[in-house]
Amino acid sequence: MARDITQRQLRNDSGEIMRGLDRGETFVVTRHGVPVGELTPLRRHRFVSADTAIAMFRGAPSVDLARLRTDLDSVASQDLGPRA
Repeated sequence: MARDITQRQLRNDSGEIMRGLDRGETFVVTRHGVPVGELTPLRRHRFVSADTAIAMFRGAPSVDLARLRTDLDSVASQDLGPRA
C-alpha cells in the first residue's frame, strides 16, 4: 500500500524517503491534498545463472535455423536504403 507524503515532506525528508524506496515502499506525493505523483522502487534485474537458464530451456523444442532465417527474411527487409 502506498503511503501519502506531502510535497514538503518529499523536500525535507528525501533521505528517509529514499531509504523507504530501498526497502520497497511506494509513496504518493500530494500537493494541497491532491495526488500529483507516485514514487515506486525500480524493479531490479535478477541474475540467472547459466545452469538455471540451461535447465529452464532443456525441455524447449529445437530450432530449425534454416527455417527461422527464411521466416525472418520473409518479414524483415535487409535493404540499406533510407527508411524515411
